[in-house]
Amino acid sequence: MEKQSETKLDNPVWNALAETHSAFAIDYGNTKFYNPDYCTFGGFSELESTFDAIRQYACLTESFFIVGEKPCLPDSLKIEKELVCLQMIVYNKIEQPINNEIVKLTEKHNDDLVHLVNLVQPGYFKNKTASLGNYYGIFKDNQLIAVTGERMKMNDFTEVSAIITHPDHTGKGYAKQLIAHCVNTIFDQNKIPFLHVVESNVGAIALYEKLGFITRREMSFWNIK
Repeated sequence: MEKQSETKLDNPVWNALAETHSAFAIDYGNTKFYNPDYCTFGGFSELESTFDAIRQYACLTESFFIVGEKPCLPDSLKIEKELVCLQMIVYNKIEQPINNEIVKLTEKHNDDLVHLVNLVQPGYFKNKTASLGNYYGIFKDNQLIAVTGERMKMNDFTEVSAIITHPDHTGKGYAKQLIAHCVNTIFDQNKIPFLHVVESNVGAIALYEKLGFITRREMSFWNIK
């Protein structure tokens, strides 16, 4: 795949909603948002378009994110925080032993999936987020204890997301196995995997680097309320 096509990763929400995920888009012209039942992310191609789009989208959900450059806001709304993330990318399959059964999650697992992700990272994972891609889990004693899945999707790239292990089961290598499985499945679809991680999460960054991810750039997630 041509390296120059990576420029689409500079505006991941916009390009996902213009390509593979167009069916999930609420389209305000030069600003697009995900339907908030699935994900509360937005992106834009023209800064001036964000003012009206944000005002309209705020009627649908009380808290959401613009990903990328800083948007223009109406006075009635404010930026609650700027989450500075590293956007990381991997170019080769991950060679990692898989010694736990990895289950492709279905609708019957959705309640357990939503509960686990929001236990560890509250607020990001919506009831229909799992419809955006494939999610994989590891179970112990019929309990879902670790997951990883796909969120934003473009024609050439798929975001690895919801890398979550239950606090009682960390340190056992579950995340490594799930990331490897998810990443290698994405490569089998002829797409390149990428992810976003908060820059202060040094433990996660070290794990991703060990698995072969490299930092491509910083990416701001502007939380608007």
